[in-house]
Amino acid sequence: MAHLKIGNQIITSAKIPHLLAGFQMLPQLCRLLVIETAISLIELTPSERECVIEQFYQNNQLTTPQAIAKALEHYSMSLEQLEAVAMRELKIEKLKQATWGTKLESYFLQCKPQLDKVIYSLIRTFDAEVAQELYFRIKAGEQTFADCASMYSQGAEAQTQGMLGPVTISQPHPAIAQKLTISQPGQLWPPMKLDEWFVIVRLEKLIPAQLDDAMRSTLLNHLFETWLAEEISKAQLTIHEEEGESGRAGNFSHSPTPNSPALVTR
Repeated sequence: MAHLKIGNQIITSAKIPHLLAGFQMLPQLCRLLVIETAISLIELTPSERECVIEQFYQNNQLTTPQAIAKALEHYSMSLEQLEAVAMRELKIEKLKQATWGTKLESYFLQCKPQLDKVIYSLIRTFDAEVAQELYFRIKAGEQTFADCASMYSQGAEAQTQGMLGPVTISQPHPAIAQKLTISQPGQLWPPMKLDEWFVIVRLEKLIPAQLDDAMRSTLLNHLFETWLAEEISKAQLTIHEEEGESGRAGNFSHSPTPNSPALVTR
């Protein structure tokens, strides 16, 4: 029976699942296995393979046979496994493009209202009368929004003369976001009550989202992570004892956890 030896400890294959569970590593293993299955049919061209492995070696200072041998020993890997790690990220990117690349335009249009960014000014106070007075001063041009925010706003925005952003339009409080969504730049809204606050809001600038390279990458990652979470939720994670062994079989509920490999993949 295969086993691991770490120092003076011998860890049998039967103990490994329980160790993974005890160290909360089973959800991460599940995530990696789902990804590995999905990219198993993704092929790289010889030039892509050569380029990505060379870049991987450079990123990890594996530039000599001795350094590579040391890494293989450290991770108890074969050269084939090390090169598989080197190619994994590119295969994942190819999977994303093949699966969702042609859907990005429609998905972007669907999500665009939440992706647009705004710069806005905010004053908040606990006093309704103060809020009303400040609103009339600003509206009449008797005092600037910036001055009023600096002097009277009771939130952190007082340090920036009331100016906030740019942020995605979905980031502020929903009631504020709703006002900003229907505002024209420069539009000042009368005080509204939000929880214990009385709030004055003015839209300064709308920054429409664009489907550039950065946005494409963000949307692809979101679609990939959404799909991955669904696939992981379908995978019933259990430990089955071999016949004759004492113990239990357990189900583990889990959510995706970030993949944090020790080796830099890009």
